[in-house]
Amino acid sequence: MSIAVLRTADAWWKVTPPGAVCIDTIAATTAELLADRTAIDAAAGDPVPVEGLELLSPVTAPCRVVAQMTNFVSHVRDSGMDPATVPLTFFRKASGSITGPHGEIVRPGHVRFLDYEVEIGLVFGRALEVGADLTGAELGDYIAGLVITDDVSARDVQLPKTQFYEAKSYPTFTPAGPALVLFEAGDAARFADLRLRLWVNGEPRQDSTVADMIYGPLETLRALSRFQRMDAGDLLLTGTPGGTALRAPAKPIEIIGALLPPALKWKTFFRRQENNPDYLREGDIVEAAIATPDGALDLGRQRNRVVAR
Repeated sequence: MSIAVLRTADAWWKVTPPGAVCIDTIAATTAELLADRTAIDAAAGDPVPVEGLELLSPVTAPCRVVAQMTNFVSHVRDSGMDPATVPLTFFRKASGSITGPHGEIVRPGHVRFLDYEVEIGLVFGRALEVGADLTGAELGDYIAGLVITDDVSARDVQLPKTQFYEAKSYPTFTPAGPALVLFEAGDAARFADLRLRLWVNGEPRQDSTVADMIYGPLETLRALSRFQRMDAGDLLLTGTPGGTALRAPAKPIEIIGALLPPALKWKTFFRRQENNPDYLREGDIVEAAIATPDGALDLGRQRNRVVAR
């Protein structure tokens, strides 16, 4: 049975059937908590209702946040690309973008096209060195657990400037949690059964399973270890399914757009996007959940309100 860990402003908590019990630890960061596994296992005492806790992200900042691009077949097709030829690529996000599972998503005043992307976050439990030999490695050798993340994206910054870092790094643009679900024996084998879902104001927007994923976690770690060190407590986002607000235009329109000067192309593109009702607006409620069908692995459910700066 997996262990779910929660975080509040003054404590770490272990989820048990009767409720959450406080973990006796002085850990201030996710990395420090993962190094104190004995305290997690030994946590006992009077349980409190999880619903009464004001939860923060179980992934603490500062840390490294690395994300994969277009890693689900459905998202690749929504983006107008061929899943058979899409490469395994990465980008970075600022860890200052991390917020809690029930915090506000703050839309900067200059951002008009705000998008959502539910993703499985992998939290490292030990260092992944550059040049590490991962032949025969198991996911649990490097990954301590899983967390729900939402890779919030300012599309009108990302696309014209081809600037992923800025477009995805504003404060509150990475809701994480509620739980950090720690791997137990056999959990890695259930990773492929995870179902990712996201709703906006109760309307289903994204719904897919890991079976739609192009590059699995181990393949990703092998590629990442060629150039990027990761340490305990660092976070890797593994891509999102189709169903985001942003979709590629029809092929004839895309062909015409390719002939235009870049400034005119993007001005025309976003003029058309103004008629797309799926982008996030002030007051919208974004909810995300990730779990296996039988609930053996359940990362919980996050709920974030969009507000304007």
